[in-house]
Amino acid sequence: MTVEVFFSPSAVDEIVMEGRTAVVIDVIRATSCIAEALANGARGIFPTALPEEAVKLASSLGREDTLLCGERKGLKIEGFDLGNSPGEYTAAVVEGKQLVMSTTNGTRALLAAEHAETVLVAALLNLSAVVEELKGVENLAVVCAGREDRFSLPDALCAGLLIRRVLGATGGDGVEMNDAGRIVLDVAEKYKPDVAFLKSTKGGQALGEIGMDGDLAFCASVDRHAIVPVMRERRIGLKEGT
Repeated sequence: MTVEVFFSPSAVDEIVMEGRTAVVIDVIRATSCIAEALANGARGIFPTALPEEAVKLASSLGREDTLLCGERKGLKIEGFDLGNSPGEYTAAVVEGKQLVMSTTNGTRALLAAEHAETVLVAALLNLSAVVEELKGVENLAVVCAGREDRFSLPDALCAGLLIRRVLGATGGDGVEMNDAGRIVLDVAEKYKPDVAFLKSTKGGQALGEIGMDGDLAFCASVDRHAIVPVMRERRIGLKEGT
């Protein structure tokens, strides 16, 4: 088994993704929002790089049942329906809807991984379900969204927990891993995925500065949902049976 971890979308090479199963992680907050939205009945989520692309796509899909979602500098984009807080994605708001999303880091990471054979979406909220889906995978790539192309400790912790569990299921024999993979395993040994940890990180502190650190309780909810989001042709939906 080969395992490669990437700390930001800019580190991802299209060729490296080919033939791999990719897992994309943005704990604070895009992949947490995606898990929450799909668990609450959203029909599908379309990631886009730029707000302008999101607006154009939402218009083509039909605004009557499409929500525009996303943030810049942590705050909801002007004119969008939802921001990037998991608590906004309730069943009352998203059930039966299509979502078009653009965020600073998370949607870039999803698009960076799109050339992988399979693209799964993970957060702490659905960690165990994704681990279960990875049983038997031979070539794994974990793409962390990071923070503006820099290392993100919450993403690294989630990646480390995921890899540790995957290796535990396989016995860890014959595993080839890059240096970033070894780093996230060390992170998973040192830290616990709870609200206090998230608040201590740069990403958590940034949310506090804009008065949105209440989102961290959602983002720290390990295994809140037993679902596996899968991206195909730039559309994220639930894997059948989850």
